[in-house]
Amino acid sequence: MKKFNSPLDAFSWWAETTPENIFLRQPINRKFIEYSYDQVNIEAREMANALLQIVNPGDHVAILSKNCAHWFMADLAIMMAGCISIPIYPTLDAEGIQSILEHSETKGIIIGKLDDYSAQQPGITDIPRIGVELYGIKEQYSWEKLIEENEPLENIHKQSPEELMTIMYTSGTTGSPKGVMHKVSSFTLLVNTYIDIFDWPENMSYFSYLPLTHIAERGGLEMPAIFFGATVSFAESLETFAQDLASVQPVMFFGVPRIWQKFKEKVNESIPEKKLNRLLKIPLLNTFIKKKIKNKLGLSNSIFNASGAAPLSPEIINWYKKIGVSINQVYGMTEDCILSHYNMPDTNRIGSVGKPLPGVTSKLSPEGEILIKSDALMLGYYKKAEKTVESFTDDGFLKTGDIGEFDHDGYLYITGRSKDQFKTDKGKYVHPGPLESKLSMNTAIEQVCIVGTGIAQPIALVILSESGKKMDKKVLEDSIVDSIKELNKSAQKHEKVEKAVIMKEEWSVDNGLMTPTMKIKRNRIEEIHQHMYPEWFNSPENVVYES
Repeated sequence: MKKFNSPLDAFSWWAETTPENIFLRQPINRKFIEYSYDQVNIEAREMANALLQIVNPGDHVAILSKNCAHWFMADLAIMMAGCISIPIYPTLDAEGIQSILEHSETKGIIIGKLDDYSAQQPGITDIPRIGVELYGIKEQYSWEKLIEENEPLENIHKQSPEELMTIMYTSGTTGSPKGVMHKVSSFTLLVNTYIDIFDWPENMSYFSYLPLTHIAERGGLEMPAIFFGATVSFAESLETFAQDLASVQPVMFFGVPRIWQKFKEKVNESIPEKKLNRLLKIPLLNTFIKKKIKNKLGLSNSIFNASGAAPLSPEIINWYKKIGVSINQVYGMTEDCILSHYNMPDTNRIGSVGKPLPGVTSKLSPEGEILIKSDALMLGYYKKAEKTVESFTDDGFLKTGDIGEFDHDGYLYITGRSKDQFKTDKGKYVHPGPLESKLSMNTAIEQVCIVGTGIAQPIALVILSESGKKMDKKVLEDSIVDSIKELNKSAQKHEKVEKAVIMKEEWSVDNGLMTPTMKIKRNRIEEIHQHMYPEWFNSPENVVYES
């Protein structure tokens, strides 16, 4: 597969050599609007020309939008104009948007597909605003009118490897978001590494649904799509997600653990676990059942399935293996441009996050913290020089904040996160991640957060799944207690979970208890509920209900 020196080099090559190939497929009212490479090239150049009449080369230009065709076109236009992109999570409230716009010193913003722009609009500071009318966004400038009024920019910006390309704000699991600065060569190195290690075809089919604001989707899907001359389809809505994914059948699929858990739950709703196991043992039905499930999930053509952002339990990975879907757990973060550790299809060690990718050096600090070094590491945190210095060792390794260990073959295992660990009143530290992964295997549990600050033993805060909510109360409680007993068999004495607490309010992005990438905001949950831990812990019941 051909290698390129920058995203714009790659895109320009595909636009010149395969102009009629479809690049972007945007569903509107259940029909896909298709944009060829030539159409995207013209529209992005027209927008780049328009941008240069509104902002200056080198200025920061934000993108506020859910995943859609115009996210890609906006990003390309910003690069073509020689500007620096500032992606903003589409689920942020007005205050969060304003904070990022002001901190990043953004000079203009492109606004695309959103669920409730009227609530977010007050957060946009007094800067030029471009709205995409296709998604109902009417703003100071219209995307459609600007491309109609402007000719394609003739001399697009020539990207150099060392120049700043984007500032990506972290999703804020442990505090306020930080602006991670990445240069052009970080993404080029990442995608060229993929070319070296994967036997992927050109012109692949992708399905984009995780926030493009997040490094996993930006580095793992948008950039490879541009470099590989791929076709990218989008979901129209959460309600149509399953239907859209099944219609696309992408060649590669990345999911966070909650997605994989949801998929499994949906399969078990149609075919209960015992029935599925029975059917898979019948030779004539085995292949048919596997094919039907994979097709319904949208994974019948996928040659590489990955999971990241948080630990995925080995039990779930093995369940998917049973239905013919291999999930490769991978590890990376915004700061290392996800050039870190991956499991590969032919060397997938379940439970680990794989080995270092080519060009990556990793080691453990004396405290067990995972340290990473490569040429794709961030330039630093924007306007936070002191925090940048704190994030690196004296010899240039990035401090990940994750605790891990290597096996004798060099596979990395994540055993916890230093900022997630807590100390019980016995003075013992507990890493909740592995415990949560094991409890989440119970299909009655949608989400779980292990806590224990100020009490003798950990307790599990639980959000019930849809199937859990429908269960008989006694059956539900027995199921959760059995899961805790099973977990405690292998847990160290100070890690043994005392009981579960069924929470009233679900944790979501909207109420600020989850990040846009569906990770629990542990600190926020602690702030709200910690005062109740002693009362819940001392309750005589094994399963307590939040009142």
